[in-house]
Amino acid sequence: MIRRCGVARRKPWDVDDELWAVIEPLLPKVERRVRHPGRKRHPDRLVFQGILFLLNTGIAWEHLPQELGFGSGMTCWRRLAEWTEAGVWPRLHEVLLAELRGANALDFSRAAVDGSHIRASKGAPRRDEALSTGAGRAANTT
Repeated sequence: MIRRCGVARRKPWDVDDELWAVIEPLLPKVERRVRHPGRKRHPDRLVFQGILFLLNTGIAWEHLPQELGFGSGMTCWRRLAEWTEAGVWPRLHEVLLAELRGANALDFSRAAVDGSHIRASKGAPRRDEALSTGAGRAANTT
């Protein structure tokens, strides 16, 4: 927790129990192999927090500090790809929006929607082909 003016604030990547109860059911369950189980999988909650930490700070995946306990940057990157492939993020977005709507916590008075469409008849005009400036055969001077 970060303290400012005597008030404790959570770090943006800390996931509390209430939020985790919403997120966890959306994540795919990965069963460990019985034969040749390999290394034990890093906990999803810590990896999720690692992904949030990386996105919030903007550091490179490979620079994620091991001391934070989120797993390696490669673990977070792989899990992000796995969850993206499983469609976790759109579902999480829908669930969180539904919860916010249910709590009447969304303020649409400052929202703007733009839906202009311009028909492109027959496509855009084609530009002339540019002449090559790359290496080519030189003229014969003999």
